[in-house]
Amino acid sequence: MQSIIGYLTTLLWAGWSSLLDYLAAHVLLCLVPAFIIAGFMSSMIPKKSITRFLGPKASRWVSYPASALSGFILAVCSCTILPLFTGIWKRGAGLGPAITFLFVGPAINILALTYTGAAIGFDIAAARLILSIAFGIVIGLTMAWIFRQEETDRANEMAAIGTFDQRANVKPAIWALFGLLIAVLIVGTLQVELLTNVYASVRLPFMLSEGFANILQSINLTLQGALLIVMLLVIGWAAWKGFERVFEGFNIWTYVAVAIVGFTILIAAPKEQVGSIIIGLNGRFIGELILLITIAIVAGRYFSKDELSGWIWETWKFVKQIFPLLIVGVFAAGVVKQIIPEVWVRTVAGQNTIGANLVGVLFGVFMYFPTLVEVPVAKMFVDLGMARGPLLAYLLADPELSLQSILVLNKVMGRKKTVIYVSWVAVLSTIAGYIFGIVMSVM
Repeated sequence: MQSIIGYLTTLLWAGWSSLLDYLAAHVLLCLVPAFIIAGFMSSMIPKKSITRFLGPKASRWVSYPASALSGFILAVCSCTILPLFTGIWKRGAGLGPAITFLFVGPAINILALTYTGAAIGFDIAAARLILSIAFGIVIGLTMAWIFRQEETDRANEMAAIGTFDQRANVKPAIWALFGLLIAVLIVGTLQVELLTNVYASVRLPFMLSEGFANILQSINLTLQGALLIVMLLVIGWAAWKGFERVFEGFNIWTYVAVAIVGFTILIAAPKEQVGSIIIGLNGRFIGELILLITIAIVAGRYFSKDELSGWIWETWKFVKQIFPLLIVGVFAAGVVKQIIPEVWVRTVAGQNTIGANLVGVLFGVFMYFPTLVEVPVAKMFVDLGMARGPLLAYLLADPELSLQSILVLNKVMGRKKTVIYVSWVAVLSTIAGYIFGIVMSVM
């Protein structure tokens, strides 16, 4: 009995340690700005300004890049891409552009790309971005060619309506603010000397007690990491009081929550030095401070409270939908990492072979994970010895293929289209992972 309790305690501690590391190391400078950017794009950039380029009358030189770009602009995720795909296809979008949108959308989601880069490596994130766009367009063009007669007949029967006829102007201030938000993300994550160099140091006006320092060390946390976790809890509490009914008007908690978010990003930026007592003010901190002040000025001067309310609400909606799943996923990944013998992963996917890459694809098919949860699972595989080729194959296939999505696509498109689409995704993901693994081995 004691051995069972001890084993369960070990598993729970592994999950808890994984969660603490995630909250302290990966959230503030990548995911928090990414959530804000996703909410901004969803609320400020009119969907009809993008989707109108997907209609059957649009040139393929316009429709396919627009399909690829729309997944990024609309910040779609794996759970919402299917109804969006169904909607635009049923309303008259060509099969090719619709398929491109279906494939690319969840793969180049700003949240997924950012988290992939921070947790696993920017080589994987860059490969995921480039290959997802290329594969989406290739698969879309291939599907359009295979079913060209059917699409011609369908286009003759349907006139472009609604979404594809509407136009929407986007004011310049939106693009300016969008650029500033992207800059916050880049400054927070880019590893260059200009940002990592320390230009001044501040000694904290207190000393850590030996007991408290030992506690932090026992759970593998620094003072900065512990403070960031506390700030996340404070953000959640303040946001619930200030964001939940933001359309009824700003209250004091709305301003407090926004201020705390900005303050927390600043806390995450400096470099911790000697014994958590000396804080190094690096280029990252200076850059984030300048950007946050500029964002506050631009948002306050050029955007109405209704526009800001929409932005806040969309961001808060993303957080409520995705962040709890991430917490569960990270905890579960820590537990599973403790259970799965490292030798199993190394045996099955530790080498860059076609078979190992196919295993990565098949795992993505049979083990569906909500948006972003595939990233901590992938990080777990890396720690257990999975080669980077099969890892990329898994990350390319997971957002696109699952048993649930295959069943839905079969109902929407029919068996023949679904089989061809799934086959192309599996083959391209497997080959891409294999080639990527070879390239990485010689670099």
